Amino acid sequence: MKPGSIRATLAMAMMFAGLLAGCASTPVTRHAAQVRVTHNEPVGCQFLGDVTGSQGNFLTGAYTSNKNLESGARNDLKNRAAAMGGNVVYLLTDRAGVTGRQGSQAQTNVTLSGNVYRCD
Repeated sequence: MKPGSIRATLAMAMMFAGLLAGCASTPVTRHAAQVRVTHNEPVGCQFLGDVTGSQGNFLTGAYTSNKNLESGARNDLKNRAAAMGGNVVYLLTDRAGVTGRQGSQAQTNVTLSGNVYRCD
């Protein structure tokens, strides 16, 4: 193989690996694994602020399973809540979106928004 074709092959392999990595769900951190997401507003807890978590975009979203989009958005939400010192997220909104080319019906992103609380 010529040196130029080796570089091109390596570049294609790295690009493909990047696309595959974009299809996996965002991992949850060790601290965020303890964060609970609920549809019921907690009582007697300290409000810490608002949080938004998301997964997917116009490039990788169409190649990511709906399951990975949903769990990735939830993990992102929990990671951000844990970074704020929270252990409960009261979920306010959840949206699935379609971005990209016109006429596409593929779900490409999920966004979750909520309020972060610290409950003892």
